Amino acid sequence: MHHFIDRRANPKGKSLGNRQRFLRRARENIKKMVDKSVRDKSVTGADQGSEEKVTIPAKGIKEPFFANSPKGGFRQHVLPGNKDFVVGDTIPRPKGGAGEGGKKGAEDGEGEDGFSFTLTKDEYLEILFEGLELPDLVKKNTVETETVGTRRAGLTTAGTPNNLNLVRTMRNSLGRRIALQRPSTAAFKALEEELKNLESIEDESEDHSARIVELREKLAILDRRRKLVGYIDPIDLRYDTTVPEKIRNSRAVVFCLMDVSGSMQEREKDLAKRFFMLLHLFLERAYEHTEIVFIRHTHQAQEVDEETFFYAKETGGTIVSTALTEMQKIIEDRYPTDEWNIYGAQASDGENFGNDSVKCKDLLFDALMPVCQYYAYVEIVGEGDDKLLNNSEEGADLWQNLREVDHAFPQFQMRRVAEPGHIYPIFRDLFAANKENAA
Repeated sequence: MHHFIDRRANPKGKSLGNRQRFLRRARENIKKMVDKSVRDKSVTGADQGSEEKVTIPAKGIKEPFFANSPKGGFRQHVLPGNKDFVVGDTIPRPKGGAGEGGKKGAEDGEGEDGFSFTLTKDEYLEILFEGLELPDLVKKNTVETETVGTRRAGLTTAGTPNNLNLVRTMRNSLGRRIALQRPSTAAFKALEEELKNLESIEDESEDHSARIVELREKLAILDRRRKLVGYIDPIDLRYDTTVPEKIRNSRAVVFCLMDVSGSMQEREKDLAKRFFMLLHLFLERAYEHTEIVFIRHTHQAQEVDEETFFYAKETGGTIVSTALTEMQKIIEDRYPTDEWNIYGAQASDGENFGNDSVKCKDLLFDALMPVCQYYAYVEIVGEGDDKLLNNSEEGADLWQNLREVDHAFPQFQMRRVAEPGHIYPIFRDLFAANKENAA
């Protein structure tokens, strides 16, 4: 009977096979909790840490089972713990309004116990971005660069000592020794021990002497065979070998543009960061190498680090075109379009100075959209402003000009948000593999 052993490394204290079966069985409940967690997650903790704790209802982990049917298909029984009824009694129906109608709530607000466990970072991101894909809206293919690497190419009979494959070498050695009947060390030592014992006995009988001669001849034959059939022979050696291979490395750069004028308060910046965080995590899973560029603007624009981008205080008016001009300049200087996939994400409260919105439209039409794989504009409106949220045709001058870009370029998308719970559904809507499945 053959036994197959899965020697893939398991996480510490976990069974990989059992864990994968559990995740498949409870995937629907896990997906709901992951979607909820990303809506409620704090911004600073969203992109930190390697694990995510999830709690799902205990009933979501129950497995179906078969029960033995009693003989005859019918029986009467009294459940353990019953003190009021015997077989044949009729249980009275509760009086009107006396039914409890479901589970009672606990005094501390907790309901039915849930099952808590920890998802690894890879498992969490896989479930978080399930059903999403890069938009296939631009005619050009995903830009890739080639580098030369190596890959395993089986075994060879010649190589360097550091590439020696010990398992295959010893397997070949064992098979050769069995086939050529090389005497084992245990058998050789057993004959030596028997000969030593006989030689220590003072017995001059013919049988005794003949046995000693016979053992010496056998030992000589075995010793000669052991020398002829070595334990390790050059024919047994096997070496791991590699061959050169061209590796395609796809690269992407994400431009995050945000208005930081006085009208953009902490609430607006918080919503913007949530969207930027999701976009960056998603693109990191799609590309081998991802960079992120932060551009903030008031009436002037500049490239900054992440800490300055979200938390530094700034005053001044709002001229959105300065950020688009800075993005164009950086692309020309550092990110050639034949080597990089370029993505843009812009967050604003919709305010802009004078006729600058027309300039923004012209920059997008002429300079940015022809080189961008995708561009998402998110406008942050006031809480409870249902009129703007539900009507995309209304809006300030910037929104109206960007709608013309939206109609002209399929890789340009624009949405409005008002609270953290809107971010994740809108993100899924932008990147859903099938728009019908968008949340």
